[in-house]
Amino acid sequence: MTAQPPVSADTATLPPAAAPADQPVDENLWLEDIHGEDQLAWVREQNARTEEVLETGDYPELEARILEVMDSTDRIPMVAKRGDWYYNFWRDAEHPKGLWRRARWESYVTQAPEWETVLDVDALAAADGVEWVWGGANFLRPADGVSWRRCMLRLSPDGGDAAAVREYDVEDRAFIDPSEGGFALPAAKGGVDWLDADTLLVSSTLGEDAVTTSSYPRIVRRLPRGTDLADAEVIFEVPAEHMMAGAGFDDTPGFERLIASDRISFFDVTHSIWWDEAWHEIPVPTDVDVDLHREWILFRPQRDWDLEGRTYPGGSLLAADFEAFMAGSRETTVLFAPDAHTSLQSWSWTKGHLLLNLLRDVSSEIRLLTPPARAAAGGAETAAAESADDAAWSPRVLDACPPLHLVESYAVDDEDPEAGDDYWLVATGFLTPTTLLRGTLGGEHAEVKRAPSFFDESRFEVEQHFAVSADGTQVPYFQVGPRGLRLDGTAPTQLSGYGGFEISRTPAYSGTVGRAWLEKGGVYVVANIRGGGEYGPAWHQAALKENRHRAYEDFAAVAQDLIRRGVTSPAHLGCAGGSNGGLLVGNMLVGYPQLFGAISCGVPLLDMRRYTKLSAGYSWIAEYGDPDDPDEWESIRTFSPYHLLRDGVDYPDTFIWTATSDDRVGPVQARKMAARMEAMGIPNVWFHEALEGGHAGASDNRQAAALQARSQTFLWRALTGTLR
Repeated sequence: MTAQPPVSADTATLPPAAAPADQPVDENLWLEDIHGEDQLAWVREQNARTEEVLETGDYPELEARILEVMDSTDRIPMVAKRGDWYYNFWRDAEHPKGLWRRARWESYVTQAPEWETVLDVDALAAADGVEWVWGGANFLRPADGVSWRRCMLRLSPDGGDAAAVREYDVEDRAFIDPSEGGFALPAAKGGVDWLDADTLLVSSTLGEDAVTTSSYPRIVRRLPRGTDLADAEVIFEVPAEHMMAGAGFDDTPGFERLIASDRISFFDVTHSIWWDEAWHEIPVPTDVDVDLHREWILFRPQRDWDLEGRTYPGGSLLAADFEAFMAGSRETTVLFAPDAHTSLQSWSWTKGHLLLNLLRDVSSEIRLLTPPARAAAGGAETAAAESADDAAWSPRVLDACPPLHLVESYAVDDEDPEAGDDYWLVATGFLTPTTLLRGTLGGEHAEVKRAPSFFDESRFEVEQHFAVSADGTQVPYFQVGPRGLRLDGTAPTQLSGYGGFEISRTPAYSGTVGRAWLEKGGVYVVANIRGGGEYGPAWHQAALKENRHRAYEDFAAVAQDLIRRGVTSPAHLGCAGGSNGGLLVGNMLVGYPQLFGAISCGVPLLDMRRYTKLSAGYSWIAEYGDPDDPDEWESIRTFSPYHLLRDGVDYPDTFIWTATSDDRVGPVQARKMAARMEAMGIPNVWFHEALEGGHAGASDNRQAAALQARSQTFLWRALTGTLR
């Protein structure tokens, strides 16, 4: 293992390395040919070298134990209700590609439900000769509201974002033959929705001039049954430099409406409603998220929003009558206002109520609100309704959230005549196996299913700490480790983070982490750094573009706090991250190498000079900035790991992994980083590229177990001095 310098007052606070004055020539452009023969030969050579080092000793046993977790038949089969059926998609050892199946409620609640197989994806893949990966189902609303039968299935040929879409009959267990009018579209990025029984709304990258610079659909077509997509009418389109076009049909009885979206960037979007033979844009700023539900429209501004002389803070939630708002009224009700500790993460409507999922210092809180009653009677107001309005929207806390846990609530089926106010609760914690509960608002909730335990949780404890970042911001992090941990700096510690796109890292049970890390005596840490969504949009926006270094300073501050507290030391501290988290740990590699003994960097962004030209990279300009703008490149280059590698630096052991079929980030940046490090003579660099699996790096449990086993084995051996 590469020796690490001791941490002193000087080395512990080193800033990220400054970018070189001149951008180096990119000697690895040849690796951007993803499927080239020479390029894949290079990949296979790297894979063989890495597998020879990592897949030895106790690796096979660890991979098998991780696969046992993923294939466990005692896992909770999460379901979605359609009519009287509860649908579930399931993978296990006998069905690696998966079964789409369903059960009745009376059966589902038993220990051994009687499942009906709706589609066997393994059998379909064998019959078609295509390695199909399940992508979900979109049902056509039945005329009677009960007999949910026809749906559009998404199936990816390799696990990437591009997917084929085919019409399926769940009662006949068969695809509808295109020669008999069935809908079938080849693999592409995009989506479909039912306009009616014989018409689809299709946003797709198929066809001429159909793709944005972000590699997503530019146009939406109205596709009647039996019509070629190329001949279908274009009903909505956006400029090519925008991120994507989309459309959907709200089929809620009594509130049917066609909605289109122009996603300008990752965080800016306009929504339009079709009526009177024209599109009418919802008149809100592009950074205000909207949600339509029956007569209501909800607004969640990402930044402070001035409306009719009143300012609503970013991250709040407002409600208005939809028709009145479109007619010019700006009367709104504040449903949630953020504070320094509390943020809104999501919401869900039941038949008569609204559930808000909040985080308070990264632990869950659920609030229940009830809208006014008058609209349910078609606008007729009674004395009882007026009395109910007095208490409308008043929040109540749902008592279901233990400290340092994640509990998410959402409706079971808001249109069920008898159970429309039923809700699910999914509760989990680092040492608490996931539990599924069901309740009725105004009543009680009860456990439905509990996931099994995969390790002895009683041996460990969860703590929350706060590190102080470079600018004085307090950054929370969770620490999971042995009870009575000796604070002598020797514990192998894995630090995980993400810090981007307003995505929150929350408490969650992982049998894989338990078996691969905790049981061995390691400490597992999750850092809630800026760039994420743990404290709402402001926490995210604090690390955008030229302020990106705040996320990296936060992560380094957590590393330093772990060292200061004696939990670990640089030689025993590793970090892991994927995608944007790969960019995060890539910046730890080049900016803070003195803090870490090992780095596992997965499906990463690393070449920030060319990221907008690779796969879906152009769509992330709003997050990172535009490297083709000279002024923006000056800041971007300071967090572009590919350009910050330097001679004479003692880098920690590094494992870079990716997937050939990843059509979101793509494998190119990982390849180039590994190749450059190898050419520079940097020792102890390993690379592995799965030849399928998409952005997740795995398309089935076997591949996922191998991916996790490699990363966990690498980190453990590197931090305990047994890698070689």
